[in-house]
Amino acid sequence: MTSSTPNAVGRAVRSSSDGVAWLSLENPARMNAISLAMWHQIADAVRRYEQDESLRCLIICGAGDKAFASGADISEFDSLRTGEAVHVYDAAAKDSMTLLEATKKPTIAVIDGYCIGGGVALALCCDIRIASDDARFSIPAARLGLGYDYVGIKRLVDLVGPSRAKLIFFSARKFGADEAKSIGVVDMVVPKARLTAEANELVKNIAGNAPLTIGAAKRAIATTQMAPQHQDISAVEAMATACFASEDYAEGRRAFAEKRQPRFKGR
Repeated sequence: MTSSTPNAVGRAVRSSSDGVAWLSLENPARMNAISLAMWHQIADAVRRYEQDESLRCLIICGAGDKAFASGADISEFDSLRTGEAVHVYDAAAKDSMTLLEATKKPTIAVIDGYCIGGGVALALCCDIRIASDDARFSIPAARLGLGYDYVGIKRLVDLVGPSRAKLIFFSARKFGADEAKSIGVVDMVVPKARLTAEANELVKNIAGNAPLTIGAAKRAIATTQMAPQHQDISAVEAMATACFASEDYAEGRRAFAEKRQPRFKGR
């Protein structure tokens, strides 16, 4: 989606306009492999997105058109992912993904080209995934001998089911965008030449809709995936009820009657 001068550790670059935040993974020399520094930058970007009331949707993409992310930056593994250091590295990655999954506002992964390992893990934390028709996916942990944490595996199982999760992990094979869509890894597949336009159209639709309604729906959907003892149905219902008391609900009704686009403010 964007380009950057290659550097040693890569970077995750933030930008925003028209209520949309963009987070670009930029490490083109290594196919946008995610370094430890980038994990920290991702976490920081998600926190800022969460706190900025003017932002309605977050897009995560990879620089260029070759890869979303080719995984965690394996060049750092000997120094940062062995012995006691592995705990520091894994904590940074988990923190980033936990924050991304937990944000109250919508998130979209726009996947062009390769999406491997940690790239898949990051994309699965987003609410929606849209991919180019030449996207390629793989989780090659079994080829590296590294362990995957329970939460990361559960995210995959929740989307594709246990048998397909086993196939993906045990074989470490690559699979294409159409298969990824058929099993639930991605939600939309579009021609590569149309990826940016389709992503922009989707985000425009989301950013123009009522934030309180979307937030309530996101909370409700997340609650359906929790064990019964962890579900707070009353909180979900309170968020839905609050929508009816909001200025946005009044604006939505007026806009419908006046046959115009609503101007929602999130209150």
